[in-house]
Amino acid sequence: MGIKKSSKVSAEFNMSSLTDIIFLLLIFFMLTSSLVTPNALNLQLPGKSKTSDAPKQTGIAQTIKIEQNGTYYYNGTKMSLSAVEKKARAYKKSKGKDAVITISPHSRATNNKVVAIMDIAYRYAITTILTEPR
Repeated sequence: MGIKKSSKVSAEFNMSSLTDIIFLLLIFFMLTSSLVTPNALNLQLPGKSKTSDAPKQTGIAQTIKIEQNGTYYYNGTKMSLSAVEKKARAYKKSKGKDAVITISPHSRATNNKVVAIMDIAYRYAITTILTEPR
């Protein structure tokens, strides 16, 4: 009674475990992508807004002008960046959630000067309106 061992190698590939892994990865990425919130600035461009999220213009918005040489003017007064930050903090304390700052950069002002003001407004949760460069 000679029972022979079968020495044939099966050339088939079982796809069921691979599809299970792919579906698990798909579910994982779908769940994690919905939990990630972008770290965005509250920036509104000038123009008409159809949404109700537009800032209330109950008071006068503060204006920060940035000249081409990088100097800051807060409501017409020349200031350093740290002085602008102190003024913005005091303005936020007085106005609360209705605080609005308008940033008016010169067309030749560097982007890092504009972003520095936007960062201050973001840290103190001040609504920011960015005008077109002049």
